[in-house]
Amino acid sequence: MNIPFLGGRRRKGGLPDPEGIAGLLAECEALRAQAYRAGVRLDDSPASLEALDQLVPGWRDDEEASDWLGNDAGLYLGSVIVRTVPGAAWEIRCDGQPVVRLVSGREFDVVDAGHAWAASGVPELSQLYAEVAEA
Repeated sequence: MNIPFLGGRRRKGGLPDPEGIAGLLAECEALRAQAYRAGVRLDDSPASLEALDQLVPGWRDDEEASDWLGNDAGLYLGSVIVRTVPGAAWEIRCDGQPVVRLVSGREFDVVDAGHAWAASGVPELSQLYAEVAEA
């Protein structure tokens, strides 16, 4: 996922605004709409990832919907990690792909993980979160 407009959000010192970027990445409109229709409340908690894992995957027959939801699922997973795992932060790679970087330096391509979840349900979002949280 290339997000070229994120490069334009800068603070006075020329550095990206981490809170602004985090806010943009957390929007996840398609996923939030899907969850709302299913009665799932997305509150940026690890428990909400478990609830998403239980959704009936009716979108898998629609390639475009699956692509959008996969993207959003990955961004939502990343948002939950950044908000709940100490030291985790968003980073935008030089190719424009948003990733989550842990204090240890380990990098997680959450968007790719979201696409895999939307396409097949594996790995589960809550499982990925658990692996990252214990790292």
